[in-house]
Amino acid sequence: MTQHAARLVAACVFALPAFANAAALDQFKSFVSSTKAAKGEFVQKQVKAVGKGEAAGGTSSGTFMFARPGRFIWTYRKPYEQLLQADGQKLYIYDKDLNQVTVKQLGDALGSSPAAILFGSNDLEKNFTLKEAGARDGLEWLEATPKTKDTTFDRIGIGLKDGVPHAMELRDSFGQVSILTFNKFEKNPSIGTDQFRFVVPKGADVFQQ
Repeated sequence: MTQHAARLVAACVFALPAFANAAALDQFKSFVSSTKAAKGEFVQKQVKAVGKGEAAGGTSSGTFMFARPGRFIWTYRKPYEQLLQADGQKLYIYDKDLNQVTVKQLGDALGSSPAAILFGSNDLEKNFTLKEAGARDGLEWLEATPKTKDTTFDRIGIGLKDGVPHAMELRDSFGQVSILTFNKFEKNPSIGTDQFRFVVPKGADVFQQ
């Protein structure tokens, strides 16, 4: 897991048969309104646009859990261990190899980032322009474009099926693409807010930003 990939997620980082053939926007709005918490697994692949194609980059995987608004634990397990955790007020980025913690104010950081889609409030259309993007790979796709121009990503694709997101594509202005796929998604599990309280590992260096 590179520092660049971690920044992408930090700047950012899921079945009902009735929704099987519904448009992506309808599925997504239903998901957002009905999902207060979730947990599951993810695989993240970095690719770079080359000409008309895309060149494969690194792949990482791990687990996630979230409770709206602004509480989440995004854990990279392979190829390197790294943790991104938010308690609703602060974001903690823990690099296990370096035994180093970076602390940031969460504040409006979620705003127009990909993280807002999964972990933020229900008022997504305040920060994103949402539109249908057609069917592909067995999923109905929604395109979310940030309304502000100072964000890391130009556009975000969300692939849905059976009323939950199965994939996200995050594209920036430099041709970098981060593709996330979600597995073993569980909606509204019992998650206590105390689970999102970050405890600094013993001996870790802490840096405030």
